[in-house]
Amino acid sequence: MKFGPASPAEAIGGVTVHTLRKGSLVLKKGTLIGPTEVEALVREGVKEIVVVRLEAGDVSEDEAAADVAKVVAGEGIHVDRAFTGRANLFAAQAGVLVVDRAAVDRINEVDEAITFATLPAFKPVVEGEMVGTVKLIPFGVEGRLRDAAVAAAGKGALRVAPYVVKRVGVVSTILPGLAPKVIDKTLRVTAERLAPAGAAVIAERRVPHEQAPLAAAIKDLLGLGAELVIVFGASAIADRRDVIPAAITGIGGAIAHFGMPVDPGNLLLIGSAAGVPVLGAPGCARSPAENGFDWVLMRLLAGIKVTRAELTAMGVGGLLMEIVTRPQPRAKPEVEGERKVAAIVLAAGRSTRMGGPNKLLAELDGKKLVRIVTEQALASKASEVIVVTGHQAELVEQALSDLDVRFVRNPDFAGGLASSVKAGIAAVPDTVDGAVVCLGDMPMVSSGLLDRLIAAFAPDRGNLIVVPVSEGRRGNPVLWSRRFFAELMTLDGDVGARHLIAKHTEAVAEVPVDGDSAFLDIDTPQALEAARRG
Repeated sequence: MKFGPASPAEAIGGVTVHTLRKGSLVLKKGTLIGPTEVEALVREGVKEIVVVRLEAGDVSEDEAAADVAKVVAGEGIHVDRAFTGRANLFAAQAGVLVVDRAAVDRINEVDEAITFATLPAFKPVVEGEMVGTVKLIPFGVEGRLRDAAVAAAGKGALRVAPYVVKRVGVVSTILPGLAPKVIDKTLRVTAERLAPAGAAVIAERRVPHEQAPLAAAIKDLLGLGAELVIVFGASAIADRRDVIPAAITGIGGAIAHFGMPVDPGNLLLIGSAAGVPVLGAPGCARSPAENGFDWVLMRLLAGIKVTRAELTAMGVGGLLMEIVTRPQPRAKPEVEGERKVAAIVLAAGRSTRMGGPNKLLAELDGKKLVRIVTEQALASKASEVIVVTGHQAELVEQALSDLDVRFVRNPDFAGGLASSVKAGIAAVPDTVDGAVVCLGDMPMVSSGLLDRLIAAFAPDRGNLIVVPVSEGRRGNPVLWSRRFFAELMTLDGDVGARHLIAKHTEAVAEVPVDGDSAFLDIDTPQALEAARRG
């Protein structure tokens, strides 16, 4: 292949190496030079242009890319037409991407001119998703290099294994303290995981966390035609002789592997009974966030056997995320008495639902609402109290002027609640471990409730978000570990952080409360009158 500068007349038959712009002329990179292009170049006074020409025995970039792509494309793969030296490969069906790593390496070792890249092996893909690309670096290559790459590829180095398992049975074991709503949520999350594969839960069973009833439940689901059984234990599997593996072997099944080098997901168990895979799910499988359970589940749904060797090879890349429920840093466990929690009182709102007056300055039993809330915060075990002001800041601060609090003004208070949360969080000192966010219009929140939230805050046990709960409802205030301050600083608009609580459900500790103390806010004149009467 010849490469170099040429006059317009000499460039005929060559391909432009660079995009050229001169006056009204634009010749894009890769343009084949013909008489029309030569005329335009001369008209614009271009004396020289860099082109590349194929020689005898060379093949163009598109031809070479297409030839390699056609060979590597296996079952469930569609190859798009090569263009500018690139042939893209797409999933022709939903499934799990299977990659022959050795073949990919062999292709890329042939010559620097030929490259082949794919998505990660065993990634779940949807129809139409790009899964790989063959790219030629130069405008053409010697035919022998193209032939070597084709030979190195073998046949079908890339394929999509379609989902074949559609009927899934689920067993949840029960121990005292495991709320039914946790199991309900686990089922919803599981159904969402199965949906992309076209699979569904055909039946579910809830049994005591004991070998005999669990074994019977697994056997029952197999009898109903389950092609995969998932067991969610009320307690994590601790050993191959624990309840879940014992139940599997008790009905004639076998344990293939316990544990995996993927975190979260370490405590996964793979077994089988009556020829059907049985998974002992790790605790993280209750969360929708990606974890090691997903890696194994999707392969099994595609009928791909997961061997011990494949599991042990998952270690590189197996640390999926920092586990928020673990102490940080782990080398320095937190001591109960050392934890410091600041109280943030949000008092910047415009009280639009009150129809005019600032609700925070309204009085209840002779005291302004904002003062009641702030005094309770001061009476709690909070290390300090930060009051965020905005609307009528001077009047609010005057109402609290004799109290030992620190004021932070939120100039963006009109933008909504999120701006006040961010202003308060930004003001928390670095020495503080967490912050309890109090609403200035909730006068029924007592110092005792705040102390209970602070007492339940236990980072060393994974209790990083603490919320008051009554009859399944979550209220306010909410205590946040410093671990989540960065995410709180991304809030926007007139909404709180409820979605973050849902996102990090494994880090949430609930504190039971009686009555409406964690729910009653004074938003309207009617609510204020009701509070005064009560």
